[in-house]
Amino acid sequence: MNAVATTYTESLGQARSMSRKAQPAKTSSLTKTEDQLIARLRRGDEGAFDALVNQHHGALIRMAMGYVADREVAEEVVQDTWMAVIESLDRFEGRSSLRTWIFGIMIHKAKDRGVREKRHTTFSAFESYDDDNDKANDKAVDPSRFLQSGEWTGHWAFPPQPWDDQTPEKLLASQQAVNAMNQAIEALPATLKEVLILRDVEGVEAKEVCELLKITETNLYVRLHRARERVRVAVETYLEGKK
Repeated sequence: MNAVATTYTESLGQARSMSRKAQPAKTSSLTKTEDQLIARLRRGDEGAFDALVNQHHGALIRMAMGYVADREVAEEVVQDTWMAVIESLDRFEGRSSLRTWIFGIMIHKAKDRGVREKRHTTFSAFESYDDDNDKANDKAVDPSRFLQSGEWTGHWAFPPQPWDDQTPEKLLASQQAVNAMNQAIEALPATLKEVLILRDVEGVEAKEVCELLKITETNLYVRLHRARERVRVAVETYLEGKK
């Protein structure tokens, strides 16, 4: 990772020279920490850029893989993203967080790359994803987990464990369970993977996720619920198999 980040930072001086006349954008909507980070980046602080790459590179790769053919192409998309960040930094206006801005650049580039790879059918399927009506073969929760008869028909027969701050610590007790969770995330369709990574991995605020992905808050929470449930089922299936 350091070698990759170093490659990016070698171009930072050139980009700054090209945009030296640009005026710093107002960043009133950013936190003090973000303002300080952006100031360091604009000064060409390689340490700041290296830290930024290390912080977000992995999540960017995972999201990019939802749009392009394979990891190698995803790596190229993310490299292009970092170069665009370098070249556009002085034009960043601070209307969103720096992180959200970076992810927005990546999503735009990944979609463009996917189209060039003739993945129109796949993207059409993503865009037509119905958040209100599941297909019969795309249920977020297995019907067998609900009671089928009696007074409590339709209620949980086997309720899910809460998805809360304790879950990661519990899963970390078993590296294999973590691997099962990561595999489940990788297997998610792009519309579900992107919301899960942005909200639960990167911690982006719901409002910013909606603006970034151009979806409603209702759609966000429906997709997030489905993504979490699929990952939960995969991990529970793994844990059941270990008993």
